[in-house]
Amino acid sequence: MTTRSDDLFGADRPDAAPPGSYGRRPAQGRLPDALRLGPVHLQVSDLDRTLAWYSETLGLAEISRDGGVVELSPPGTRDVLVRVEARPGTRPVQPGSRLGLYHFAILLPSRTDLGRFVRHLGAIGARAGASDHLVSEALYLTDPDGLGIEVYADRPRSTWRRDGDELMMASDPLDVPDLLRAAGEEPWRGMPAGTVMGHLHLHVGDIARAGQFYSDQLGFDRIVWRYPGALFMSAGGYHHHLGTNIWARGATRPGEQDARLDHWTIVLPSEEELAQVAARFEGQRLIEDPWGTRVKLSSLRTTEAEGRER
Repeated sequence: MTTRSDDLFGADRPDAAPPGSYGRRPAQGRLPDALRLGPVHLQVSDLDRTLAWYSETLGLAEISRDGGVVELSPPGTRDVLVRVEARPGTRPVQPGSRLGLYHFAILLPSRTDLGRFVRHLGAIGARAGASDHLVSEALYLTDPDGLGIEVYADRPRSTWRRDGDELMMASDPLDVPDLLRAAGEEPWRGMPAGTVMGHLHLHVGDIARAGQFYSDQLGFDRIVWRYPGALFMSAGGYHHHLGTNIWARGATRPGEQDARLDHWTIVLPSEEELAQVAARFEGQRLIEDPWGTRVKLSSLRTTEAEGRER
């Protein structure tokens, strides 16, 4: 998308946007503010090729291997961001040809880190898209299987703006030279400690149904709803933990042999809150949206226990 901020909101000066001053809450069952996202689990066609690319290009390191599933984290940490699994017969896909994953988005701790990542991509000759989203600055890549990835840094919340009860987001040109100046002299040494999974963005078949499932039933707040063909949702006033769009017109669900997002993870602060959310889905902790994308519901205690076992 190339929509600019002035196309979305016109010439009126927007208001500052402290959390709570924007967004539309679901009628009931709102997700807790302290929610965060856990790892994504990807099905890929060639494990060695995938691991080499995620290491060289993204700067992620292998920390564990259980059968055919490999966990990747920032070097020197145990914070799993991505799990990759190569299943026999899996084939790469063309971006935008399947519903489900548009991209998963890795959030860096600072703009300085993003500048270093930009410089790293230039040094290895990697191609990337780029956008200024007003609330964040972002780079876009595609892995060897055609799966989309965003790497981004947030702008301070004090700079976010709203238009009425909607947060302002756009896809403006990214000031790459200024990002490079922000990088300083330190080289890129891989994903830094403090890097987290920031959000997921999905191709869906219908925006209204996406809102019904992910907001009305699961409990995300609607944050941006006038962005053309898209709906952005979050908990705790974040710009978005989840984006959904209908930009992949004519796309079908991924098949069993397609490279794809197997599932993504929502981490609830407590076991009690996990049980409350799962109750909206008859107690299930692995739920599926109307287009077959699966979401694992977990708790902070479970996530921390898994980390200790590595």
